[in-house]
Amino acid sequence: MTKSLIIMDIDGTLTNSEKKITPKTKEALLAAQKQGARLILASGRPVSGMQDFAKELAMDKHHGLLVAYNGAMVVDCESGDILFNQAMTVEEGQAVLEHVKQFDVIPMISKGDYMYVNDVYNNMIHWEKKNLDINIIEYESRGGKYLLAEKRDLAAFADFPLNKILLAGSSDYLAAHYKEIAAPFEGKLSSMFTADFYYEFTAQGIDKAKALDTVLAPLGYQPEDMIAFGDGQNDASMLTYSGTAVAMANAVQELKDIADIITLSNDEDGIAETLRDYFNI
Repeated sequence: MTKSLIIMDIDGTLTNSEKKITPKTKEALLAAQKQGARLILASGRPVSGMQDFAKELAMDKHHGLLVAYNGAMVVDCESGDILFNQAMTVEEGQAVLEHVKQFDVIPMISKGDYMYVNDVYNNMIHWEKKNLDINIIEYESRGGKYLLAEKRDLAAFADFPLNKILLAGSSDYLAAHYKEIAAPFEGKLSSMFTADFYYEFTAQGIDKAKALDTVLAPLGYQPEDMIAFGDGQNDASMLTYSGTAVAMANAVQELKDIADIITLSNDEDGIAETLRDYFNI
């Protein structure tokens, strides 16, 4: 059974631990497109942090799509048109940014080419899972291709709609406090972990599945046409939505629990290995 849509998360799924697409995975995806498949990258990243990967995979030549900000925006790779965009209101964004001042987290927001933070030098968090200290502002700004700017009061500064608010913190701290962080916005905004050290807010109802359904259903695509690959909690909706759900070997357990297939890890060309069953690769 062939698949006409290949949907992939980026970090921990499409890319290896060095944040690169391996030659074998790239070759498999280019071959699948030549056989008629359409690629969709679905990530918590901004569009700017996805475009280099889309270019590397020649998605602009094969009608590829980018699902950014965990589903808050969808962009056509060929035309650059925004096909879907649902941001938080100014008031919602400001309320979140005001509320999180009481927690030991680093909030990050973006507008245009810039990522805004309170203090570019207050940037270290601890990732307990790997016992690493991370310069999280550098990590995020490089991944999103952002310029950096400081604003001491992000809540006062953010007089524009935000597609997402990213909170970074030590993973143990976020695990202990995320319910308090999210509580005032339950039923009003969507929030989720996108990594052990990242917790994000988006507009209510936003997730990768909603973005996919909003854009693909009018084009006549059905879930059975789709194969989706992921590794994180924010991939659960798109794996549930897609006809074939594939969790990477490095995925969180809750994703493995809902997957149809558990493939090799992102460092072992798991995507390419699975696509061999659907394409002449």
